[in-house]
Amino acid sequence: MEELISKLQEWGTLYGLKIVYALAILIIGRWIAMAIRSLIHKLMANRKVDGTVVSFVASITYYALLAFVILAALNQLGIQTASFVAVMAAAGLAIGLALQGSLANFASGFLLIVFRPFKEGEYIEGGGTAGIVEDIQIFTTTLVTPDNKKVIIPNSKLTGDNIVNYSAKGTRRVEIIAGVSYSDDLDKVRSVLQGIIDEDERLLKEPASMIAVKEMADSSVNFVVRVWVKVADYWDVYFGMNEKIKKRFDAEGISIPFPQRDVHVYEHKDS
Repeated sequence: MEELISKLQEWGTLYGLKIVYALAILIIGRWIAMAIRSLIHKLMANRKVDGTVVSFVASITYYALLAFVILAALNQLGIQTASFVAVMAAAGLAIGLALQGSLANFASGFLLIVFRPFKEGEYIEGGGTAGIVEDIQIFTTTLVTPDNKKVIIPNSKLTGDNIVNYSAKGTRRVEIIAGVSYSDDLDKVRSVLQGIIDEDERLLKEPASMIAVKEMADSSVNFVVRVWVKVADYWDVYFGMNEKIKKRFDAEGISIPFPQRDVHVYEHKDS
C-alpha cells in the first residue's frame, strides 16, 4: 500500500504540472478559437458577405484552431503528435480521393456563393437545363423549370460550363419575326407594327424598339420586331404580340404567306 501511494505521489509530481498545463492549453485555446470565430463572423457580416459563406469560413477556422490546440495539449503531456499528424494527413488524402466528386461540388458551391453569378429567384440556364433558382446549397443548386419540375444540379456541373442569367439585368429584349407577302406594301406593314408597339404600355421606351426588314425569304418578306420589356413581362409580351400581329394583319388585309414553290411543267414533243 505504501508502495502504491509512493508511486502515485511520484506520478503526481511528474505529470501533475503537465496535466495542469495541458488543461490550461485546452481551455484557453478553445476560448481563443471561439473568440476568433466570433470575430470572423462579425467582420464578414459587416461586409455583407453571404450568411452561408460566413458560417462555413467561421466553422472551418474554429475547428482548424481547435485541432491545433488539441495537438498542443497532447504534446504538453509528452505524447508524440507526429504520428497523429501523419495519420490525419493519410486519412485526409484517402477521404479526398474517395470523395473527389463531392469535394469538387463543395468547391464549386463555395465559388457560387462567393461570386454570386446568380441568386435565388432569378431565371438562369446552366447545367443542361433552365429554370428559376430556388435554392443554392454548398453541394447542389435547385432550379424550378417553367413547367414546375424541380431539378437538382451538382454545383461542379454549373461552374464547369456557361451560365446564362436572364434576370441579372432586369430587362430583356423580345424578338418577333413577322412574314408578309411580296405584294404587300412594306410601309403599311411597318405602320401597323408600330401601332401595335405604341399601344402596349408594358414596352419600355428605352432602349428604343426597332422594326426592320430582316430578309427576303423564299416565300415572304420577313420583318423583325425588337422591343424591350421587364423580365417579368417577357413571355406575356412575346405571346401577346404574336397574337396581336396575326389579328391586325388579318384586319388590315396584310397576308402572311405559306411556304410555296412555283413548279413549271414543260411538255416535250418528239419530232
